[in-house]
Amino acid sequence: MADLSVNIAGVEFKNPIIAASGTIGFGHEYSEFYPLEELGGISCKGITLKERLGNPPPRIAETPSGMLNAVGLQNPGVEHFIENDLPWLREQNTVIIANVAGSTQEDYCKMAERLSDTDIDMVELNISCPNVKEGGVQFGTSCESVGAITKAVRKYCQKPLIVKLSPNVSDIASIAKAAEAEGADALSLINTLTGMRIDINTRRPIIRNITGGMSGPAVFPVAVRMVWQVANAVDIPIIGMGGITTWKDAVEMLMAGADALQIGTALFTDPYSPVKIRQGLNDYLDRNGMRSVTELTGTVITG
Repeated sequence: MADLSVNIAGVEFKNPIIAASGTIGFGHEYSEFYPLEELGGISCKGITLKERLGNPPPRIAETPSGMLNAVGLQNPGVEHFIENDLPWLREQNTVIIANVAGSTQEDYCKMAERLSDTDIDMVELNISCPNVKEGGVQFGTSCESVGAITKAVRKYCQKPLIVKLSPNVSDIASIAKAAEAEGADALSLINTLTGMRIDINTRRPIIRNITGGMSGPAVFPVAVRMVWQVANAVDIPIIGMGGITTWKDAVEMLMAGADALQIGTALFTDPYSPVKIRQGLNDYLDRNGMRSVTELTGTVITG
């Protein structure tokens, strides 16, 4: 059996499969299917400084080979997470990543400081959510804004800091380099692509928010391309995500340059998908005589 362990910014993962933020909640429901220690880690539901009710419904729309969502970061707030969810999560024997979002730079800094006093393993800076009117993606669409928010949060964050990048930009590599230059320990990408659906009978957008974040298998080639571009631009670890559904997708994303993977929308159609992907990845390594999953990272041949 191959060694599936990976090290991301000094944090040891027993395998590279991480449940993506916004899809696994805080893990309670999925623990009814299998022990969460089967996963390398969990990136928890995005949390904000105070409780958020999210956007009004409808908040979900189907698309060919994917979905749109505009949930709007509904969550109970950072203090509720620390007091009620984190103690249970710490018993699950997996890496815990706190995904944080905010309306202002001060919000992000306060949460990073507060979470640094807890026993989470890493902080994932969500500056790429397209479904909120303030904060979120407004911090993630230029080198200047990405650099500024990363630099500000770095001063307060005592945990390894992952910066989650938006695909809704013209030059993902330059933005990745800006985050690296200002103190990011790792990068995760891609977040959702902005999309829209219209009800042809009412002529109104299906989602109340009008636009939403598109995820699922349809975005996978875009994610692979962007991970490859970023891997050729930075020296820090990359957590690849975006439409990964099968173990073959996982292998492909690793070859593009990812050091670890997040599985998101696939969880909605098959809660067991991360476990299946992990097993398929292990079988592939064994068949190809590879001793470690790290042997796959960045091995795509483009010349």
